Amino acid sequence: MSKVMVIDDEKDVVYLIRVLMEREKLDVLEAYNGLEAYNKLTAKDPAPVIPDAIILDIMMPEMDGYTFQSKLQEIDALCHIPIVILTAKGQMKDLFELSSNIFAFVEKPFEPKNLVKIVKDAIASKK
Repeated sequence: MSKVMVIDDEKDVVYLIRVLMEREKLDVLEAYNGLEAYNKLTAKDPAPVIPDAIILDIMMPEMDGYTFQSKLQEIDALCHIPIVILTAKGQMKDLFELSSNIFAFVEKPFEPKNLVKIVKDAIASKK
């Protein structure tokens, strides 16, 4: 079963995405900021569960999405994971232009069916 990590500081958004992804028979890993997600992906014990795709918000406390994505680029085992940027800030796209692991940008509020299709396409692109 494919796994998706959702990283967003808005609990309602995480819950909605969890429901959408579980309907599609995807496992969902949750994190409420970039630091929590980074710690989960780089943990030594227990061994981390590596997702097949990441849905990433930009504006979050503790570690924003841009910093999280930059740190992921430095780790060989994680730099290939396709990332779907989910943000209310459309102008942030240019920050990510040189990043090879950014699969798509989705602006909030998002169309649920569209997000599901994009995430499935991101997972398929990795295989």
